[in-house]
Amino acid sequence: MARKDPLEQPSTGLANADIEAILGSRHPDPFAVLGIHQAGDKFVARCFIPHAAAVTAETLAGKAIGELDCLDPAGIFAGAVSVRKLQPIRYRARNEGGEWIVVDPYSFGPVLGPMDDYYIREGSHLRLFERMGSHPLTLDGVDGFHFAVWAPNAQRVSVVGDFNEWDGRRHVMRLRRDTGIWEIFLPGVAAGHAYKYEVVGKNGEVLPLKADPFARRSELRPRTASMTTAEIDQAWEDEAHREHWSKTDPRRQPIAIYEVHAASWQRRDNGDMLSWDELADRLIPYCVDMGFTHIEFLPISEYPFDPSWGYQTTGLYAPTARFGEPEGFARFVNGAHKVGIGVILDWVPAHFPTDEHGLRWFDGTALYEHEDPRQGFHPDWNTAIYNFGRQEVLAFLINNALYWAEKFHVDGLRVDAVASMLYLDYSRKHGEWVPNEYGGNENLEAVRFLQTMNARVYGTRPGVITIAEESTSWPKVSHPVHEGGLGFGFKWNMGFMHDTLQYMSREAVHRKFHHNDMTFGLLYAFTENFVLPLSHDEVVHGKGSLIAKMAGDDWQKFANLRAYYGFMWGYPGKKLLFMGQEFAQWREWSEDRALDWNLLEYPMHEGMRRLVRDLNGTYKRKVALHGRDCEGEGFEWLLADDRDNSVFAWLRKAPGEKTIAVVTNFTPVYREGYRIPLPVEGRWKEILNTDAEIYGGSGKGNGGAVQAQRDKNGTVSAVITLPPLATLLLEQDV
Repeated sequence: MARKDPLEQPSTGLANADIEAILGSRHPDPFAVLGIHQAGDKFVARCFIPHAAAVTAETLAGKAIGELDCLDPAGIFAGAVSVRKLQPIRYRARNEGGEWIVVDPYSFGPVLGPMDDYYIREGSHLRLFERMGSHPLTLDGVDGFHFAVWAPNAQRVSVVGDFNEWDGRRHVMRLRRDTGIWEIFLPGVAAGHAYKYEVVGKNGEVLPLKADPFARRSELRPRTASMTTAEIDQAWEDEAHREHWSKTDPRRQPIAIYEVHAASWQRRDNGDMLSWDELADRLIPYCVDMGFTHIEFLPISEYPFDPSWGYQTTGLYAPTARFGEPEGFARFVNGAHKVGIGVILDWVPAHFPTDEHGLRWFDGTALYEHEDPRQGFHPDWNTAIYNFGRQEVLAFLINNALYWAEKFHVDGLRVDAVASMLYLDYSRKHGEWVPNEYGGNENLEAVRFLQTMNARVYGTRPGVITIAEESTSWPKVSHPVHEGGLGFGFKWNMGFMHDTLQYMSREAVHRKFHHNDMTFGLLYAFTENFVLPLSHDEVVHGKGSLIAKMAGDDWQKFANLRAYYGFMWGYPGKKLLFMGQEFAQWREWSEDRALDWNLLEYPMHEGMRRLVRDLNGTYKRKVALHGRDCEGEGFEWLLADDRDNSVFAWLRKAPGEKTIAVVTNFTPVYREGYRIPLPVEGRWKEILNTDAEIYGGSGKGNGGAVQAQRDKNGTVSAVITLPPLATLLLEQDV
């Protein structure tokens, strides 16, 4: 069947130029010509249905309203229809193989409205995660999915997927020129379909197919498409948990975090990764038994490359398909909350990978990233850096933080690589970076982003905390925005981790020359709200496990690690321990295998696990150990300068609570008759001893208590036994 000759079909008003543009995927506005339109006092319908030989227009109820003419055998049809007003319609298409129904997406109006445009342009839209991306929608009684994507510099954007043969001609989107957002409602599309966006750049080039930046579900790697998915349907049972954290000051609560890489904590017998439900059945009870208050996951948003551990994400809004559907993660969080365990996510707003299906060069321009590589390319990770000066980019990231808190009830976000965001010259040599407007190296746009993000999270999601991984001396990271701070709730104490692990790696005979490694941190311990991290970063890339870092023979290594854990749990600050270190895994961690759980068959490893469990339990029960973690009034040195014996002692205090003395001997020397000052006379109970036999120690101690006495000079002290390489916790017994 040949195309009719006239330049314009009198019955339809469709120009041949329009036909050619539609078939060539070059039409700037298909909504202006396809669908149903008024022509004088009549209405005409036009459609593009590949493979159709004949098409009848119908109402949505199935009433025939007109037989359409074939204007091009590739599938262009048009004709008059018998309707009284503009309305959604459908087509009954036929060929030799049979017939099928197509509801016309071009006969529906826009879904986004002027208020969306206003808030999006202002950068203050806080519910973009409900408007952008793909969402199930019933429009004019028709079920389907609405798609919306930001690509302001594109000539054309189409939704392509397994529902339209990945044909970019069929579902070209409508451009909202005020915002640069493209949208379309596709009737009949259900949940579970793979899709991407076909984007034509500003110069007419067809870009590699792009995953949806706001996709809430993705295909399992190595496939990279986004997936249509239903809204999260979770019957939440966590009111008590969320109410507790929304009404309390987390700085004065016990927080002991178990850092987990979900893909390698445990595996199935055949080596496959566990699903969220399997993780819930195993990990949540384990953390309850171990006394941890929170589980922190390395990034779980979709990422293509397993060895990146999730830190190079291509789908910030989609829980990775490695562990099942998004609802599985919601069930995990709900299950954790029901037993009082919080869930924290590692979150990566600093940079993104350059995979062609991701954000880089999204619409043919540097849209999400800076175009200048001195600002937009990260030399350490070969990734792109977000353009924090763009309102739309800030809105994308801030909405993502709010999304995880609202839709999945997560309790916190640990923000990765904050230092790389704050400094324009981070990992760059002279001439490789662009100064700010004042000539400095501070990234003022990133500062504004972090302050805004924290203000939004704390202002709209009560009980949710944010934690900065920030390794420099940038001031007031965990201070409120209105006081000039970045607004985080907590900051990782990277100095503590570095200094103390360096000390523990030294042979005991040399430690007296490095005594300050263990005391220096107290000079700044209360300048921020600190989390003490023994994180995954310390047990990879040739650094070895924590037990392997310890000095001495095997017995001393275990004793050192036990003493170190006791020292850390008695030290001011919240606690974080990476998985496997609670039972002293010997091997360095690897993302491609499960932890060495068989080690728990050996007494020394099982003893370490028991110690960590008991440390968590003591830390939670004894308010003196956590109630003033972030305030100087909760700490007082008893012995800070006994470098010759490598002994440290201090008090932990909280108003109205019994005082606890923490005493650590970091030499393998068994010391009897060692005198320590104490604040009051009387009996002090030995509530924890890391050298106890049950933990694998030598069993040396003080018989359960020591007695503090006042001498003739009025000084109160106690003569105690110091086990070798051990930490004691002594509680005032009055």
